[in-house]
Amino acid sequence: MNLRFVEAYYWVVSLKSVSRAAQKLFITQSAMSSRIAALEQELGVLLLDRRDKQFRLTVAGMRFFNHAQRLLALQREIKGEMGGGSAQRAVSLRIGAIESVLHSWLIDWVHHMRQGNPDFELELTVETTPVLVDQIHRGALDIAFAALPAIGERLRSRPLPAMEMVFVGHAKTHRKRRYALADLAEGELLTFQRGSQPHVALLDLFRDAGVELPRVHNISSISAMVQLVEHGFGIATLPLAAVQRLSERVPLKPLKCEAALPPLPVHASYREDPTSAVAQGVVDAVLTYIGVPPNHRKKR
Repeated sequence: MNLRFVEAYYWVVSLKSVSRAAQKLFITQSAMSSRIAALEQELGVLLLDRRDKQFRLTVAGMRFFNHAQRLLALQREIKGEMGGGSAQRAVSLRIGAIESVLHSWLIDWVHHMRQGNPDFELELTVETTPVLVDQIHRGALDIAFAALPAIGERLRSRPLPAMEMVFVGHAKTHRKRRYALADLAEGELLTFQRGSQPHVALLDLFRDAGVELPRVHNISSISAMVQLVEHGFGIATLPLAAVQRLSERVPLKPLKCEAALPPLPVHASYREDPTSAVAQGVVDAVLTYIGVPPNHRKKR
C-alpha cells in the first residue's frame, strides 16, 4: 500500500476537502483525486461518497480513516527509530500571526530559528484573529498565533503569555506623569478593529469607570496606528512589548494611567499531523524561546 496515497486520504478527511488537501500537500487537485481513486481501487471499496457536492465519507471510508491514522503514526515511529527521519531536509512552515505578535517576539524568533535550521522556509501571513482561526480550520496554515484558540476536531492549542497592553502617546507631546481616564477621553483614541479583544476591553474599561468615551478609531494595523500617533492624531492602545521595540525608532511613549488595560491573550494553534511532529515541535520551540517553563505548558 502506497503510504503517500494514505497520507492524501488522511488530509482529505481531516480538511473535509480534496482541494484544500491538495494545497496542503502542494499537489494539484487532479493528482489528489487520482491518489484517492488509486487507494479505493486497491482496497476494493469506495471511501468518499461522490453523489452530490457535500463532503461525505462512506462507512468503509470512516473505518479506513482510523487505519490511516495508525499507519501514518507507525510510519513516523519506524522512521524515528530507524533513523530515517534524521536526514536534513528543508522545513517549510505556513505560519499566521496577529500584528501584536509580529511586532513583539516573532521576528526575533524567526531569526533564531533560521540560525539553527538554515533550510527553514517560511510562509508568513499577518491577519486578524478571525481570519487566522478560519485558515487553521481550512488547513491553509500550519500554525497560528492569535488572540483566540482554534477549536475543533484534531486541532490543538496552547496558551502563550498574555501581552501587557498600554496607552501610547507621542513622547514629546504627552508629558503628564499620570493620566486619568477622563484625560484620555478628551482626545482621539485608537485601538484595533471593531469587536477585537483590545477594542472590547477599551470600551469596558471606560464604561466600568463611568467615563463617557465619545470617539474611538478602529485601526487594524499597528504600523498605521504608530504613524497616526507619531503625527499627533491621538493615543493608541498597543502591546507594551511592541512599543518597546518600536520606540527605538519612533517617538512613542507608554502613558502611566490610573486604570490598566486588560492584557491581550495569545494562543498557538495547530493541527494534529500523524506524519510529522514539526508543527508541535515548533510550538514547543516558541514556548521555550519566550520563556514558558515546561510544567506550565497546557495542551488542549
